Amino acid sequence: MSENSQFQYGAATGIGSMPGGDAREAAKTVTGTFEDFPFLPELPARGPGADMIGRTAGMLVELYARVEPSGWRIGDRPGRDTRRARSWLGEDLDALEEFTQGHQGPLKVQAVGPWTLAANLELRNGEAVLSDPGACRDLAASLAEGLRLHLAEVRRRVPDAELVLQVDEPSLTAVLRGQVRTASGYRTHRAVDRQVVEATLRDVLGAHAPGPVVVHSCAPDVPFALLRRAGAAAVSFDFSLLTERDDEAIGEAVEGGTHLFAGVVPATDGPLSDPAGSVMGVRMLWRRLGLRPGLLAQAVTLSPACGLAGASPAYARRALAHCVRAAKSLADNPE
Repeated sequence: MSENSQFQYGAATGIGSMPGGDAREAAKTVTGTFEDFPFLPELPARGPGADMIGRTAGMLVELYARVEPSGWRIGDRPGRDTRRARSWLGEDLDALEEFTQGHQGPLKVQAVGPWTLAANLELRNGEAVLSDPGACRDLAASLAEGLRLHLAEVRRRVPDAELVLQVDEPSLTAVLRGQVRTASGYRTHRAVDRQVVEATLRDVLGAHAPGPVVVHSCAPDVPFALLRRAGAAAVSFDFSLLTERDDEAIGEAVEGGTHLFAGVVPATDGPLSDPAGSVMGVRMLWRRLGLRPGLLAQAVTLSPACGLAGASPAYARRALAHCVRAAKSLADNPE
C-alpha cells in the first residue's frame, strides 16, 4: 500500500470549476453540498486570470504571464493580468475561509500541472513552452515553489483542514503522444520522453509532501501507471471514457493503494439518472476486476466527469448534490 493509502478522502467532491462569477455563492454551494470534502471553487466566467491557465500562471514564482490574442504568454514582469489573477484567487480564498470556519477533514485545492501548463503557455516567440526543454524545467520549478506558497496560505486560512492538492493534467496524454500543435497549427511538438514527464511530475507533486496529491484528467487514456510512479496518491478521471483496456491498470492501482476519483455525473446540462444508475458502471468495473465489494466505498470518491464551468448554475447545484446521493448509494449497496 502507498504511504497515502490510509488517508480518509470524502465520499464525494467536485472537480474545481463552477459557473457564474460570485465567489461567495460558489463557496457557499460547495461547502453546503460537500460538508465532508469541500473544494476551492474556480470561476472562469469572470474572464482571463480566472481561467485555469491564467489562475495557475498567477501562482508562479519569478515567472509572469500576460494575455495575448493567441493565449497566455510568458512576460518579463508582473502586469495587469498577473495582478488580476492573484486578486481573484485572493477573493476565492476569502470566500472559502468564510464558509470553512472550523472545518476538519479533507479540503481540496486545484492547480494546473506542469505539462498542461507547458502545452498551453507561450514563450516570447509564440511557441509553447513545451518546445523548449530548459523552459519546461524552469516552469516546473517555478510551479512547485508557487504551489508550496499557495498551500501554506490555504493552511493559514483553514488551519484544521487536511489539504488535498489536485493537479489538473488534461493535456498530459497529448504531450506523451506528440499531439500538441505548434503555433502554426501545421505541425505538432515532438512527444516528450516518458521518464522526463514522470520525473517532472514527481518534482511538482512533491510540493505537497507528505500530503496526498490527486492528478485529474478528463481526457481519454489516462496514464495510471505513470501517475502512480510519479507519486500521485489518487487519480481523477471521466469514468465514461474508460474502456476495458484500462482494467488492468486500474486494478493494479487499487491494489497498490491508489485512490480513485470516478467522474460519473455529466458535467454539462442534461437529465440525471437515479443515484444507483450513476454508479452501476463502477460496481460492474469492481466485479470485472474481482475486487472486494467492501473496499469500494473506501477506494472511490465520486465526482462530476469534469469541471462544471459550462453548466447552468441550477444544473451545477443538482450535479453536485447528485454526487453525494450516488456515493451514499454506493456505500449502502456496494454489490
